[in-house]
Amino acid sequence: MRLRDGLYLTSTAIVSRPLRSLLTLLGVAIGIAAVTLLTAIGEGLRSYVLDSFSQFGTRIVAVHPGKTQTGGMGGLLGSVRPLTRADAEALRQLRHIEAVVPVIQGNADIKYRQLTRRGDVIGGGYQLAEAWRFKLALGSFLPPARDGRSPPYAVLGAKLQRELFGSDSPLGELIRIGDTRFRVIGVMEEKGQMLGFDLDEVAYIPVDWAESLFNREGLMEIDVVFNSGTSSAALARRIKSLLHERHGAEDFTITTQDDMLASLDRILGTLSIAIGALGGISLLVGAVGILTIMTTTVAERTAEIGLLRAIGASPRQVLGLFLAEATLLSLAGGALGLLLTGMLLGGLHLALPKMPLALQPAFIAGSLLLSAVIGILAGLAPAHKAAQLHPVDALRGE
Repeated sequence: MRLRDGLYLTSTAIVSRPLRSLLTLLGVAIGIAAVTLLTAIGEGLRSYVLDSFSQFGTRIVAVHPGKTQTGGMGGLLGSVRPLTRADAEALRQLRHIEAVVPVIQGNADIKYRQLTRRGDVIGGGYQLAEAWRFKLALGSFLPPARDGRSPPYAVLGAKLQRELFGSDSPLGELIRIGDTRFRVIGVMEEKGQMLGFDLDEVAYIPVDWAESLFNREGLMEIDVVFNSGTSSAALARRIKSLLHERHGAEDFTITTQDDMLASLDRILGTLSIAIGALGGISLLVGAVGILTIMTTTVAERTAEIGLLRAIGASPRQVLGLFLAEATLLSLAGGALGLLLTGMLLGGLHLALPKMPLALQPAFIAGSLLLSAVIGILAGLAPAHKAAQLHPVDALRGE
């Protein structure tokens, strides 16, 4: 049998029963669409989260109060000694340090004349914008402390500035945060959201003023930015040694950006696989549909199989014909599934333009390959049964 003849017989068998073929490949199409769409959403979420954290740079080490043993809040609440601004200044003396940022975060009323807004307030060191890679749209960032005390200045996020001042320039104006007055000296460029936290709605004030405002005795964290002259692991060891010497115990937790990104990547990668596996249930349904239809087809075409065997077709050729039919059905379902995926992704993009989606070419090729594999596996048993039929028995059965 020539290859062209085999393809003709296979395609004729599919086209001769259009409704049955359409329903069969529709099951595969829905499965492929589900897997591809959910995987695109999972990968988009993974890329979004990693990009959000990477925007702060990769050469950064965070120090938190409390020794974390098993995660959760136990380490923080069990802290023997809080991190202080003196600790931050001591860390600044280490080699290869570019910036040290003590951080306190809280929530307070932010007032300008008759306008009041409840918002997030970050107390930070004068190197915060440099360390976190934030840029200014207007003015300047917080200056270093003078004579041990920082001037009562504030820098506003872009959205917060618009809500309080509209189109007017806020530079030089006085605002009240809590019960303390601050003079606005700068406005940040828009940064958007990071994991639901809107960076454009934040007011930045000096960390010593934040201690008084939120009545805190210690820092929430200290961020240390280092240069290319050392590694995060080496710097973490030096930080650990210095703070252990100052505190007399290891009552702090050091997290490098590399460690955090690697952990996030593992967690989000597992999440992407789990999401794709949920869509795989639909593929299983499609595979069962192909198996059922091909089993029925073999029973209906017993005489045709007997005739093929009688005129000289080998069992291997009969096996190939039915496997090719199952594979073509599955591939057609995969192509339809990708078309459906494209329509769904387009609809999601129009309805939710900020939703992170990542459909890569490898997903498309993988989906088509997966549909072909499903067709081969689902059609293998019926095709093998057809190949084992004796020609005389097959003709007599008809």
